[in-house]
Amino acid sequence: QVQLVESGGGLVQAGGSLRLSCAVSGRNLRNYIMGWFRQAPGKEREFVLYISWGSGNTYCVDSVKGRFTISRDTAKNTLSLQMNSLQPEDTAVYYCAAGGKLSSSPSLWDYWGQGTQVTVST
Repeated sequence: QVQLVESGGGLVQAGGSLRLSCAVSGRNLRNYIMGWFRQAPGKEREFVLYISWGSGNTYCVDSVKGRFTISRDTAKNTLSLQMNSLQPEDTAVYYCAAGGKLSSSPSLWDYWGQGTQVTVST
């Protein structure tokens, strides 16, 4: 079992930056893929980025490429999301997630954090 606790959300002006953290605990973390999803008001939860806890390989969707970076610290068991050049359309609740299989479908991920609000003002 994996436990995830996010922190670091808040309000930022367009063009600004935020860094989200996710404290990760559990066994056999190397077997998991860690991801960040987001859910805007009235919209479905969408996949944003992932990182393999074991290999460090990453992937992100085109809408955040060059702006968002996912990383992990295996010594501190922390997953991070650095968000730069934020835009109002990035406003959403951001969730970290862990799963054994890479998928953009939220239903196929096994564990979720509680979510943290990110609001980008114009």
